[in-house]
Amino acid sequence: MPHLGIGIFALCMIASAQGLQPEMSQEQRDYAVKLLETSQKEFVQLVQGLTDEQWSWKPVPERWSVGECAEHIMLTEGLLMGQVKAALASPPNPEWEKKTAGKREFIEKVMAPRLGKAQAPEPLVPHQVLSRAEIMKRYAEGRAQTLEFAEATTATMNDHTAEHPFPVFNTLSAFHWLIYVPLHNMRHDKQIEEVMATAGFPK
Repeated sequence: MPHLGIGIFALCMIASAQGLQPEMSQEQRDYAVKLLETSQKEFVQLVQGLTDEQWSWKPVPERWSVGECAEHIMLTEGLLMGQVKAALASPPNPEWEKKTAGKREFIEKVMAPRLGKAQAPEPLVPHQVLSRAEIMKRYAEGRAQTLEFAEATTATMNDHTAEHPFPVFNTLSAFHWLIYVPLHNMRHDKQIEEVMATAGFPK
């Protein structure tokens, strides 16, 4: 199966965090929108042709199925956008340039290539209660709202911050939380690809 993320690393080389103003630049807006559109296209292409058996198949009991990965992606979209809003609701961080320097590059390096492992918090653990149709419907609705925000917001996205629960990330700006949404999506697109490439995956 061809890898669906070809070319995304070229996107990740655009602009460093140095020299930013508090306002989100046009380059940042274009970049966030492109990531959101690309990750959605990858995800939908991966899952739309699967049978119900393929959707539910698990390599081993402790690993997620494609459907569980999809549910996790859908659930996480809202939580991450909640972090964007939490950052914007906080006062501007006077140390934002220092605290967030290099974070864009670090998030890109860690998230999209699926480096490292992390345990999903309980609210984001898939429980296979929702139907496949409902998961995809909620995903599409959530992504449409995220895209609308990225395209239209006039908020100063760089000087408002919120802490990441994982110390390796620490302080992230509202912009960083915004791009975390599609990069997290792409991380689990790769997990779906791994499941589909596992021996025994239904044909």
